[in-house]
Amino acid sequence: MVLYTHKKDLKNALDSFRGDEKIGFVPTMGALHKGHLSLVEKALDENDVVVVSIFVNPTQFNNAEDLKKYPRTLNEDCELLKSLNKNILVYAPEISDIYEDKVAAKNYDYGGLENEMEGKHRKGHFNGVGTILNSLFRIIEPDFAYLGEKDFQQLQIVKQLVEIEKLPVTIIGCPIVREENGLAMSSRNKRLSPQLFEEASIIYKILTEVRRHFKEKTLEELNQMVTERFLSTPNLNLEYFEIADEKTLKSASSKSEDAKYRAFVAVFAGDVRLIDNMPLN
Repeated sequence: MVLYTHKKDLKNALDSFRGDEKIGFVPTMGALHKGHLSLVEKALDENDVVVVSIFVNPTQFNNAEDLKKYPRTLNEDCELLKSLNKNILVYAPEISDIYEDKVAAKNYDYGGLENEMEGKHRKGHFNGVGTILNSLFRIIEPDFAYLGEKDFQQLQIVKQLVEIEKLPVTIIGCPIVREENGLAMSSRNKRLSPQLFEEASIIYKILTEVRRHFKEKTLEELNQMVTERFLSTPNLNLEYFEIADEKTLKSASSKSEDAKYRAFVAVFAGDVRLIDNMPLN
C-alpha cells in the first residue's frame, strides 16, 4: 500500500497503468468499515490496480459541527487497506491539493434528483459531492468507480454527474453491508453509544416491515405505520421517511406495476444522523 498526498505524485504513479490495465476507484471520507472494504474487495477483483481516496470533503457538509465531528482515522484506515492488499494506492490529500486557493462547490443541475430527500434537508450537499467527485475522477481517471447503495440517492446523482461532465468512468453500485443487528454500516456509527447503537437497529426492522407490507397496504398506511413506530422509540427522531421511485427519486403518490420503489429514511440517534434505504418490489 502506497500513500499519496499530492495529486501530481498520484497521477505520475498511475501513468504506468494506463493502457490495457484497468483502474478501479473507491472514493471514501475515511473511518473505514466493512462496508468500505467490501467495495475495495470488489474493485480488486475486477481491476488491475485500485485507488482508494480518503478525504473529508468540506463542501458537502451543510453543518459545520458535523464536519468537525466527522471521524478521521487515517493511520487505522491505511492498516486496514494494507491487510486487504499491499498494492492499493491511497490518495489522502490536504484541502489545498483539491481546492487550491478557493474552497467552494460548483453548482450542478442533476435534473431534479438533487431536490429530493437529502437535497431537501441538506442544502448544497450534492453540489459538494459533485465537485469533489468530478475532481477525483479527473485526477485518477478510473475505468470503474464503486459506491455503496446505502447512499442510493448519491449513487443516482453520481451517475448523472458522469453524464453531465462526459467522464469516461463506469459507476458500479454495490449492496448495503449491515451490522449484525441490521444497522447499515456507516462511519457515523462510531459516534453512537452502545445503547443507541442497539436502539438504532429498529431502522432496519421498520424498513423490513415496510417491504413485507408493501403490496397490501396503501402508501398512506405505510407512512402512518412508520411514523407510529418511531414515535414509540423516544431516543430516535425521524427526520423523513419516503417511498420513492428508484429512477426519479420522487415521492410516490400511487403505485405502478411498471415502477421500482424504494423506501428511504433519515433518523437522528441522539445527535448522530443516520440514513438507510431498502428496495420494496
